[in-house]
Amino acid sequence: MHRFVFLLLFSLLCGAQIQLDHEVVTVEIADTPAARARGLMGRGSLAEGHGMLFIYSKPEKLSFWMKNTLIPLSIAFFDAEKTLIHLLDMDPCEKNWPIYQSCSEALYALEVPQGWFAKQGIEAGAKFSFLDPENGVR
Repeated sequence: MHRFVFLLLFSLLCGAQIQLDHEVVTVEIADTPAARARGLMGRGSLAEGHGMLFIYSKPEKLSFWMKNTLIPLSIAFFDAEKTLIHLLDMDPCEKNWPIYQSCSEALYALEVPQGWFAKQGIEAGAKFSFLDPENGVR
């Protein structure tokens, strides 16, 4: 119960919400080099409907790996117009980490529990928007 309350409070205080297609996702924002490098490393779980949104300063081919990441994830890459351009599933492993790369230049990447996009029927072409445009996140 305490963990649920902590996660709820953390999401409300430190997170943002995005609308992706017909779903609302509560996201932690990783918009600095340090936050992007840390990502979801060391986490034992990630609740459904929650994720981490990586924001970059300019569109580029993005690369991710699962070093020290304990939970299976799905990642979606979005272009500058916030349109989903590529989806991948990523599995934890102990060494020889594969590189997961966007198929073209992206400005955003969203990590969620593995299979979440498929369960929600979200595919390439879906768009996201911030529910609170005043939150200071572009």
